[in-house]
Amino acid sequence: MRFVVSLIVLSFPILDVLATMRFARWTGIPTLAWLVASAVAGALLLRNERLTFRAKTLAALRGDQPLMRGLLDSCRRILAALLLILPGIVSDVIALLLLLLPINLGAPLATQPAGLSRGFGRDSLEGDFHRVD
Repeated sequence: MRFVVSLIVLSFPILDVLATMRFARWTGIPTLAWLVASAVAGALLLRNERLTFRAKTLAALRGDQPLMRGLLDSCRRILAALLLILPGIVSDVIALLLLLLPINLGAPLATQPAGLSRGFGRDSLEGDFHRVD
């Protein structure tokens, strides 16, 4: 079973490069230019996501944004960047589909105001203090 899985994993880049060469012959775009452009785009996306992930994590720690939304979005972009770095047009198409998915839509991951999550505002208790000895 391990042999079959490793054979599939190792044959994907080879088949992907062959598909890219066939696509390049069909469109007239040089294969090397396509591979270099997608690798550069993946590296830039990965570099940009490193900075964006740090900002999203700090916003989640402050309470401005839920942590899960930032993690899902960053994971999706990092996976797309790695697929862009891999040689081939099939992995590039999968990466572009990952980037186009509207994962951040929906109510379960909606942001909450920072004051309510930290216990300020309506969640605080009012009262008088006196010491009992």
